[in-house]
Amino acid sequence: MPLFWKPYKSDVTQFIDSLKARDPQLEERQRQGRFLLWDKPVDREAQKGYREARVEQQPYVYSTKA
Repeated sequence: MPLFWKPYKSDVTQFIDSLKARDPQLEERQRQGRFLLWDKPVDREAQKGYREARVEQQPYVYSTKA
């Protein structure tokens, strides 16, 4: 390994590191935003009902036969 070797950091990684350095609460706000959009409690009973109520699709979608 050369004497002055430094690990490579891409431009994107440097940009993200600079954002985090300028705004220390950035990651916490990201977690809060994720919680609002994605981290929802799952109602297992409702999911089971949705699966049971699903109707099979016909082989040919535009057919009028049941």
